[in-house]
Amino acid sequence: MADVGLILLGYLLGSIPTAYLAGRLLRGVDLRRLGSGTVSGTMVYYHVARWALFPVGLVDVAKAAVPTVLALALGRPQALAVAAGLAAVVGHNWPWWLGFHGGRGIGPFLGMLAVTFPPGAVGLLAALAVGRLLRATAVLALLAIGGLPAVVLLAGGPLEVAAGGLAMLGITVIKRLEANREPLPADPEERRRVLWRRLWLDRDATSWEAWMFRRPTGSA
Repeated sequence: MADVGLILLGYLLGSIPTAYLAGRLLRGVDLRRLGSGTVSGTMVYYHVARWALFPVGLVDVAKAAVPTVLALALGRPQALAVAAGLAAVVGHNWPWWLGFHGGRGIGPFLGMLAVTFPPGAVGLLAALAVGRLLRATAVLALLAIGGLPAVVLLAGGPLEVAAGGLAMLGITVIKRLEANREPLPADPEERRRVLWRRLWLDRDATSWEAWMFRRPTGSA
């Protein structure tokens, strides 16, 4: 029961909608109704306040780091610590407070890695920085997450973290394709193109600017 409680704690901490709260408190906006519609640090940066990215990002990292550290402090197996951190990722991506409409889980995943395999967190941050410079953050993030298990094994890291990396890849792919239940085009060919863009570019539109600064249908 204690192990189940740690997993549940991870989900509940992860589901605290940090970015959503920042949008409501600082600008009075609902991030689900703007731009890409994700409840994420990126949306905070572009639609709320650039400085707010840092506190929001730190809290998102802590949401997974806390249950991961707690599991290890209680003497629970490494696998449970990784699972508790991944539960926070799931909570962040599908928070029940917001009708399971969330972010992409990178922040909480960094929090889990920072505790269980710090070089992995550094590597993922480096990939995000390079992606930012190349304007290809979504692609670099996916490749970094996909390559993490091999990096962990080559570095002699814990097998549990390598398995957690595989799980994170699955979570990332599912979340990108599901895209907070954004409707898919009716045309089969266009639907395939949109799903391909979602997987690699994490957006439906060809243009990043058009996607990030759009106003979704039905918004005020």
